[in-house]
Amino acid sequence: MLLELHNIFKWVTQGGKRIFLLSDINLQVEEGEFISIMGPSGSGKSTLLNVIGMLDGFQEGEYNFLGESVHAMKEKNRSKLYKEYIGFVFQAYHLIDELTVYENIETPLLYKNIKSSERKALVADMLDRFNIVGKKDLFPSQLSGGQQQLVGVARALIAKPKLILADEPTGNLNSKQSEEIMQLFKELNQEGVTIIQATHSETNAAYGSRVLHLLDGRRDHK
Repeated sequence: MLLELHNIFKWVTQGGKRIFLLSDINLQVEEGEFISIMGPSGSGKSTLLNVIGMLDGFQEGEYNFLGESVHAMKEKNRSKLYKEYIGFVFQAYHLIDELTVYENIETPLLYKNIKSSERKALVADMLDRFNIVGKKDLFPSQLSGGQQQLVGVARALIAKPKLILADEPTGNLNSKQSEEIMQLFKELNQEGVTIIQATHSETNAAYGSRVLHLLDGRRDHK
């Protein structure tokens, strides 16, 4: 079992009232799954991804990742865990504007005490795999949206995560670029990477091996 969420509740308090962002979420994910989370805007898709990715906490419930109790961990250990095992791909790419394509892809390795020669080899592999060798010295602003998202995926993958979390990964792309990114996820999944994506798109959701529906922060068992 890669991860388990038990009875997760997350809320914010406004005007003395609790507004639930996630309500009684239970989820088990096996290694190698490809899961799509669907639901309208505001249904809690991004919040759920951020909780799974350990970027967001929650008020009640239990979260186990590779047998470790995330909910009981110190912040420092949590952050170590997600840097080790989780890669993120965002709708807005989140590349660092001042860094070249090469440097953006290399960033996650800098947290990992990997020797410079090994970093070079890993980045070269990624540039090659994504056919962006010719773009390595360009800055994000010089790339198309599709190319920026390829760089985002390469960066998420370089540290060989067990889990990729993708939040509307094709939200800013045209249909041809979307298909390219989704095919790429499918390939990665076939190679054993677990993927959880939040998406509005039925087409993208269909790439997953199962679909989870959210409505108002709850699982909607259709």
